[in-house]
Amino acid sequence: MSLSIAITGAGGAGVISCGELLLQGWAREGGRGLLRKAFGPQIRGGESAALLKLTEHERYTAATSYDVLLALDWNNFSRFEDEIRLRPDSWIICEPDEDIPAAVLALEPRIARLPIAALAAQAHSDGRVNMIAVGVLGKLLGLSHTSLAGLAAQKLGHKPASYQQAATACIAEGQQYDLEITVDTPRREAGNRWYISGNQAAGLGALEAGVRFVAAYPITPASDVLEWMAGGLEKVGGNLVQAEDELAAINMTIGAAFGGVTAFTATSGPGLALMTESIGLAVASETPVTVFNVQRGGPSTGIPTKSEQSDLDIALHGLHGDAPHLVLAPLNIADCVYTTAWAVKLARHLQTPAIVLSDQFIGQSSAIVTEPRRCEVQLAAKRADDNDYLRYRLTEDGVSAVAAPGEPDRRFTADGLEHNEKGTPSASNADHQRQLDKRARKLTAFDYGSDWADLNGNGEVALLCFGSASAAVEEAAALLAQRGFTTRTIALRLLAPLPHDALHAALEGSSELVIVEQNHSAQLWRYLRGAMDFAQRLHSYAIAGPVPLSAELIAHYCEEVLAP
Repeated sequence: MSLSIAITGAGGAGVISCGELLLQGWAREGGRGLLRKAFGPQIRGGESAALLKLTEHERYTAATSYDVLLALDWNNFSRFEDEIRLRPDSWIICEPDEDIPAAVLALEPRIARLPIAALAAQAHSDGRVNMIAVGVLGKLLGLSHTSLAGLAAQKLGHKPASYQQAATACIAEGQQYDLEITVDTPRREAGNRWYISGNQAAGLGALEAGVRFVAAYPITPASDVLEWMAGGLEKVGGNLVQAEDELAAINMTIGAAFGGVTAFTATSGPGLALMTESIGLAVASETPVTVFNVQRGGPSTGIPTKSEQSDLDIALHGLHGDAPHLVLAPLNIADCVYTTAWAVKLARHLQTPAIVLSDQFIGQSSAIVTEPRRCEVQLAAKRADDNDYLRYRLTEDGVSAVAAPGEPDRRFTADGLEHNEKGTPSASNADHQRQLDKRARKLTAFDYGSDWADLNGNGEVALLCFGSASAAVEEAAALLAQRGFTTRTIALRLLAPLPHDALHAALEGSSELVIVEQNHSAQLWRYLRGAMDFAQRLHSYAIAGPVPLSAELIAHYCEEVLAP
């Protein structure tokens, strides 16, 4: 079972802090859950929502409807109507004197009036309404005052003591108030769990893979990666530079990698568009860099605070010329640790750029997870060990030995011009063909092992996706199995180079293939159709953001197209 709670209010009202404290308190008492954060696109102010889904398992999809809605105010609530769906049996908690929107009243939900502002003023002269909400909802969930107050004090540790006192008093006041509401809460179990967001997990994976230099320009929803890594890099002797724009950021990253430092940058779609020319330089010069792209709704500024998987085309095909490179995608919040580290190690070993496609749903959501899997794969750059050194030597596996910067009797060469094996610029047809073959061969000849995808089941109906669609697809497969369909799921972690043979093997025995993705133009479906021949009958389920993918809608689509 699961319990879904939405908390809404104006930007700056502390809605997100309220959700964070509740999920952290739930985690301390053995619970599992997801906190999805929804914001308006305004730079300041606007609306915000903390969307909690408390569960008994770790496969986190967005809630399709909410059991409880606590509205600190109703301003701009209509902007969340697509994301916060209510039912007639949903509980609405709000101020006694506020008018509930007609669209909400039309559902005839259960309503509990709560004097939030009055309770905050009564509790402390600096009382905050969001801490009243923490107390009220904490009581509903059976969370102890001691735990919630301790978490609030920890969160406000950098603030004056009066802030902590006010928070503690308001939480206590909220827990003393009797709303006469009861809900069924999911089962909790003790265990070693982490509370982490996808952006934090990506930063951890990058640091553990050896990243010691980051250059980036802040952009929603990737800035959290940089904020977390800034402190982490200091602890391991690394450096983070805030560049003046994305062009400077990628060029600084390439420069650091050229100097022998494992380098990384994070951005979102508009920033990735600006970086593509320089990523092509990294391909031509065979310089390893990792670009972590947290996708958002587009095009242009689009919907910067909402999720979409619509940067696949630019990640795969956005570079000038024939420019083979790595493209990977983490499948969930915990998987950001493994996939980001794997991308960094692959880029370093294969001497190429890697683009990692996360998205706002994964990146800015926080979840309670078991300790994430680490990337134990040991990959290192091939170092020069003879006197006959050629930086771009043509080798069987396509990977050339590279000298360390400053190494005696070696020239650490890098050039965006086409070149010969030595690195001397060349317009020769033969040199161009050989270097093109070499750069492609080192990616396609490498053995990526079994982590190219997560595979489950062996049914006749195959559901294929990438990245954050994984959880919704797994849940849809379970629904289809209950309805008599035998299914299998394939969640791609490695998108380029596409592992043709492994994918054909994973599909063997299936007759129907449904490709699921969150974008308007079916980018994954078009990519796969262009890259491979399929024996299966193909179906495309492509839905644009910002509303997260629904397992129920995916299953319903499959039932319709697979009906005899």
